[in-house]
Amino acid sequence: MTRVLLTGGTGFIAAHVLDLLLEQGYSVVTTVRSEAKARTVKDAHPNVSKDKLDFAIVEDIAQEGAFNEAVKADPPFEIVIHTSSPFHFNVTDVKKDLLDPAVVGTTGLLKAVKQSAPTVKRVVITSSFAAIIHPGKGTRPGYTYSEKDWDPITEEEAIQNPSNGYRASKTFAEKASWDFVESEKPNFTIATCNPPLVLGPIVHYLRDLDSLNTSNQRIRDILLGKAREEIAPTGTFLWTDVRDLALAHVRAAERPEAAGKRFFITAGYFSNKEIANIIRDSFPDLASKLPTEDTKGGDYPEEGVYSFDNSQTKEVLGVRFRTLKESIVDTVKSLQAVGA
Repeated sequence: MTRVLLTGGTGFIAAHVLDLLLEQGYSVVTTVRSEAKARTVKDAHPNVSKDKLDFAIVEDIAQEGAFNEAVKADPPFEIVIHTSSPFHFNVTDVKKDLLDPAVVGTTGLLKAVKQSAPTVKRVVITSSFAAIIHPGKGTRPGYTYSEKDWDPITEEEAIQNPSNGYRASKTFAEKASWDFVESEKPNFTIATCNPPLVLGPIVHYLRDLDSLNTSNQRIRDILLGKAREEIAPTGTFLWTDVRDLALAHVRAAERPEAAGKRFFITAGYFSNKEIANIIRDSFPDLASKLPTEDTKGGDYPEEGVYSFDNSQTKEVLGVRFRTLKESIVDTVKSLQAVGA
């Protein structure tokens, strides 16, 4: 029975990774910030025994040595999946709230695995399209983004605002991971998953709509009538479903040929206007709250938008992506179940 350490177990992406790992028979220890959060996850899996699902408390991943004890286990770990990193814009100190948890948390985990978990053969790290895209180039029609691209953001730019801080946190943390492997030559290989906007249903124990993951907030806001007069700008025009992303993480951990690779995990294009249209067509009883076909905003830019190459994800990991309609409909149903 393969043992997996999963960081950030109550997060949106990690919750789906956890469900998939348990379905496939793995033994999982997941890190959480408190005993209360551990109970929440445990209560959601009442029939799963302690040898299949256990917990390690890591209160602050940005602290030196935060993972030193979490990586020790009996039986020992063979796989680590690191999803724990902040994605929000409610920050007062970019370095403290975004950069340190991402960079120090990731490198601290890799150091701890190297020192105290010699049986680990693969570490999978959740990175982002934010570590790939070059925002200074705008919508960049005619250019194709792939795993070879890196966001050129600098440390000076990183602290200018929370949006820059988030992009920098993902870029710096991922670069630090590859540098660690290059310089430290650990027993394990790494793979990174680089999704753009992640949509999809919340798991049932992520109950609070106010603390909803950042990427799904646009769906919540449309549902709550906030786009009735005008639809917000889309921002990033690429997306993926959280369930496909979870599968990519697990396969990146399992497959030998995934070693040393970045994976650009995207299903393709979307706009906020398309999301609104799908909700209106699929849930006609909500029409009074929703934008109409003629509502302004939320569409693609007139000049077009960049292309993408997700062939490595399809070929190496074998991921077949869900449609935008399936993802949005399932997300709306999951939000309605908790009061949207």
